[in-house]
Amino acid sequence: MQSKEYSVEIGGKQLVAQFTDLADQTNGSVIMRYEDTTVLATAVIGGGEREGIDYLPLTVDYEERFYASGKILGSRYVRREGKPSNEGILSGRVVDRTIRPLFDQHIRNEIQVVITILSLGECDPDVLAVNAASIALATSDIPFNGPVSAVHIGKKSSASDFIINPTIAEKELPEFEMDMTLCGKDGNINMIELGGKEINEETASLALLAGAVEIEKIQNFQKMIINEIGKKKMVIEAKTHSEVVKALFADAVGKTLKEKLYVGPGSKIGYELEAEWGKLVAEKLPDEDVGKAKEYFHHQVNELLHKEAIKNNCRPDGRGMDELRNLSAKAGGISPVLHGTGVFYRGGTHVLSVLTLGGPKDSQTIDGTEKEKTYMHHYNFPPYSGGETGRMGGTNRRMIGHGALAEKALIPVLPTKDIFPYTIRIVSESMASNGSTSMASVCGSTISLMDGGVPIKAPVAGIAMGLMMEDEKTYKILMDIQGPEDHHGDMDLKVAGTREGITAIQMDVKVDGIPVKILGEAFAKAKTARLQILDVIEKEIAEPRKDISPIAPKILSIKINPEQIGGIIGPGGKVINKIREATGTEIDIDEDGTVFITGKTEGAEKAKRFIEGMTHVYKPGEKHMGKVIKILEEVGAVVQFGINAEGLVHISELAPFRVNKVSEIVKEGEEVPIMIREIDDRGKMRLSIKQADPEFAAKKGIKPSAPGVGGSGAFGSRPSGNDRPRPPFRGGDRPFTPRPRE
Repeated sequence: MQSKEYSVEIGGKQLVAQFTDLADQTNGSVIMRYEDTTVLATAVIGGGEREGIDYLPLTVDYEERFYASGKILGSRYVRREGKPSNEGILSGRVVDRTIRPLFDQHIRNEIQVVITILSLGECDPDVLAVNAASIALATSDIPFNGPVSAVHIGKKSSASDFIINPTIAEKELPEFEMDMTLCGKDGNINMIELGGKEINEETASLALLAGAVEIEKIQNFQKMIINEIGKKKMVIEAKTHSEVVKALFADAVGKTLKEKLYVGPGSKIGYELEAEWGKLVAEKLPDEDVGKAKEYFHHQVNELLHKEAIKNNCRPDGRGMDELRNLSAKAGGISPVLHGTGVFYRGGTHVLSVLTLGGPKDSQTIDGTEKEKTYMHHYNFPPYSGGETGRMGGTNRRMIGHGALAEKALIPVLPTKDIFPYTIRIVSESMASNGSTSMASVCGSTISLMDGGVPIKAPVAGIAMGLMMEDEKTYKILMDIQGPEDHHGDMDLKVAGTREGITAIQMDVKVDGIPVKILGEAFAKAKTARLQILDVIEKEIAEPRKDISPIAPKILSIKINPEQIGGIIGPGGKVINKIREATGTEIDIDEDGTVFITGKTEGAEKAKRFIEGMTHVYKPGEKHMGKVIKILEEVGAVVQFGINAEGLVHISELAPFRVNKVSEIVKEGEEVPIMIREIDDRGKMRLSIKQADPEFAAKKGIKPSAPGVGGSGAFGSRPSGNDRPRPPFRGGDRPFTPRPRE
């Protein structure tokens, strides 16, 4: 195998690009390695144009392999890879969103980029995949306006410095407060993914600057490789728009385009105008390509939107650049069966978010790992949301991506397991779409969590910011983009967070990149919008409800000694299954001895008492209620208490006076108060009723025996031990004289 390697140091580790003839049927390929993580990227372009489409037919496939982890994974019956995991889909989207804007959009040849994970070490493969895809494309003969580079920027709360490409283990540390995936070229940024624990806008901007420095290193590394081994690019000529189409547009549409498009909110207006234009071309110019004519229509709309925003501060719905659409929030009111609901309106975007609470067993095991998710956010986008018909059922990459973004935005404010041991699932239904349903899902989900009584740290809101840019000095930032601004704008920057800071960012662009300075301004404007939205949410519901829905399961937790876990489970699970059946509950035990009991309130309380009794470590002085299970008339009573504890109440400990027969005070099956007097080395317990409740006998109407009968003392109590009188000496008439105590 022929091989040539190049390397550069990034974040204190070697980034290696290896070129071989392993996949020599492709237009371009590379094996990239960063520490022990290795990916193969290949790029292939089809030989001819795909007919009847009006978009760039780019496909990015992100292929995870079980062997990359060094394990034989899968189910017991299927030991090969199936559908991609959510993590794989999201990583593929990162690659797609980064490279897509860097192709000439007139290309109609199918282009496929395949990322195959060959080995998985301590470094995330997603940024490695972006860099590998870029080099594979840039060194191939496929037209590509790259290279583009990617890096992870992390931060710990205990340090001011940023971490370049933190490891997976570092990201799981409690003090790790920010993970940013950053992609860009030539000093600009063209893709952002961020998850943070209420990061302030200044920190986010500084992270962009730190990332831009590392990106520039990788860019120079790629350019050096391209100059040395890059292939000459093939030329795919763009089809020009015919003069007759231009003339027809100018005469029939161009003069009234602004008048028809700038009439208020709604994305349907643009679609209707496009459809009318298509019919007009088919009628007036039957020999012209209607699809190509529609491309010209979009080009003209794009020019108009940019011109009006940049030159005239004008938006299609008449709002100012920093003005939100009408907001509305509603907590609950959908159905008493649901554990929590939130409805959020922002203009023509309407979202319903529904909360469901479950026990620990309802958590989701992450594919290929032993980790469990106790919070899931799922997003649905039915066709009626956009006023269309279409196939229902299933999910797509967009739905998975939007759900993951909303999930990421809310994770930092969720309560910890020890405070709220529930599994949380939220489903956001896009009911009407006119710009950024993902950020509306964040808002609706915040409302549903508070409506359901989940003790979140703070409410979270999200907003989408747009951009119309001529160059880095001539541009306008748009707050709360909708309709044509979303479709034709240069940037879609989604920012979610609390009043204190940012919890999630996602950015896509339709240009080569956005200067860091502009992004800093957009962050500041997004904060202003976020605070306005939070005002509306908190006016509807200021804080989580005090209690969860009575329909939701009750979860109780107790802590036991880990050494007692085996006793609770029993041989073959016999004991724990018996408790489950008797109480109608689910019982989960962590390795640290934390026991979670899930079920209806009555059953959960019963199971808790049962386990507490089984694991309780009894100590002298404790008081309990017990049941008399056996009477020994001249000795005492055996009392059972707790779950499986028992001890003897000596006859002298039944009452504060002499007792002739045990049955005079207690009966078998009777409930009695007891106090633990003593526990010997063998664990046997000696109990007392009179010390637990001196008035026990009196409450039952039992009085002490007459003086002189069976003992002496001021209260006629029965002496014990050495104080008890001995029988007279039977060897003669001499009376018995007790020995003095030593």
